[in-house]
Amino acid sequence: MKKTIKDYLLSIVLCFAFLGVLACSSDKEETPVSIKTLAASTNKIDFESKENTIEITITSNATNWTLSNPASWIKLSQAVGTSGSTIVKITASENANTAVRNAVLTLTSTEGNASEIKVSQAAALATSLYPSYNTNPIAADASGMGSSAVELAAKIKLGWNIGNTLEATGGETAWGNPKVTKALIDAVKANGFNAIRIPCSWNQNLENAATAKIKVDWLNRVKEVVQYCVDNDMYVVVNIHWDGGWLENNITEAKKVENNAKQKAFWEQIATHLRGFDEHLLFASANEPAVEDAAQMAVLTSYHQTFIDAVRSTGGKNATRVLVVQGPTTDIEKTNKLMTTLPTDKVTGRMMVEVHYYSPWNFAGLTKDETWGKMFYYWGAGFHSTTDTERNATWGEEADLEKNFKLMKTQFVDKGIPVLLGEFGAIRRTTLTGDALTLHLNSRAYYLKTVVKTAKANGLLPFYWDEGSLGNNGFGIINRTNNTVFDTQALNALIDGLK
Repeated sequence: MKKTIKDYLLSIVLCFAFLGVLACSSDKEETPVSIKTLAASTNKIDFESKENTIEITITSNATNWTLSNPASWIKLSQAVGTSGSTIVKITASENANTAVRNAVLTLTSTEGNASEIKVSQAAALATSLYPSYNTNPIAADASGMGSSAVELAAKIKLGWNIGNTLEATGGETAWGNPKVTKALIDAVKANGFNAIRIPCSWNQNLENAATAKIKVDWLNRVKEVVQYCVDNDMYVVVNIHWDGGWLENNITEAKKVENNAKQKAFWEQIATHLRGFDEHLLFASANEPAVEDAAQMAVLTSYHQTFIDAVRSTGGKNATRVLVVQGPTTDIEKTNKLMTTLPTDKVTGRMMVEVHYYSPWNFAGLTKDETWGKMFYYWGAGFHSTTDTERNATWGEEADLEKNFKLMKTQFVDKGIPVLLGEFGAIRRTTLTGDALTLHLNSRAYYLKTVVKTAKANGLLPFYWDEGSLGNNGFGIINRTNNTVFDTQALNALIDGLK
């Protein structure tokens, strides 16, 4: 059929109209679909065995939400809510069982976006593993216990370790030192020290391993040595040292219940047996507990908490005795990073923190070159060798020392928590000869003086590590066979640091 001009014009109009509709439809914005959000501030909660409450925040733009709780031991401040931010308190009752318990809280909304919060609670401290040794708690006795931790710290000038002795595997003399005598303690006092740290082992001195009962003879021996110190008006720290590593090599969830039970049993016995001493005696929870991360730090805090609770429970002078808790690995940088909270003590102002200092280890203790670093023989400004340059310290000198001790001052001392520098020192490298030996010993003396001086300036209480060794690579200052000063240069350096 033949099309007219009119037909062609009509087709063109219809075509443009159709294209216009397409253009309009492509330019038209779609109505957005509202996305509903529902979230909790955490998806995992770890409770200690004791009753405890934590807060979480639930954020939602949904009309409503529900937090389902299947566990009778968990209580929620509220289980339903509406849009916005809502704080919910979650309380776990005390876990009296010796097994960890778990539950899953489910957060849901009728508008979607379900999520879960996993809740775990540590087992009870398994006190049933061992009998209670707090068999005769007595009323608090404040006599002779008037000093706070800060006041006591002001009285401690310079400390000395009876190293490699009462903690020695195999007995007090097994590592080459003679038995501690009153004459030795008298000599230590006469040469400028007014505090003594007694590293102690207990696990090897059990009457019955199944009940964690410590031999009375050993408790009496430790008490005897403490008495030597107190009779000299010296302050004395008794700890649980390495002790076979049962605690400090096992800061783990797997060992947490077992080790807390042993910690409790040991400290109930130690604290009860030494309860009669006044504030001259301090107790320390551990030695160098091996901790590398926050999870292990939480376990260590539980060990410290058990220690504090056990000592306080015995009463008498222990009700207010100053107690010392150790930082992770007693390393200053790790302590600064990981020890952000301390265990709880019902008595205020009676706690100290302990760290150790052997830095740089290349100078203070390294006895052979390693792939990661060489031994340093010379430390400090003015004590570098111009001929034996590869043995000069290249790190860890005065500026690092100052920086580290200031960390402890800021984190603890300035907040009323004294810091015990429970161990420090540097070995004598007496295989060196001539000028090299002279320079080494002079730099070592400067190191010891500087550590003491910097410690005191930052409120740290220095305790020199003396393990009794008088030979090459030894720390010994006092000759324990005749109770005389062996290393006069080192001793004078320590004393000079106090000036």
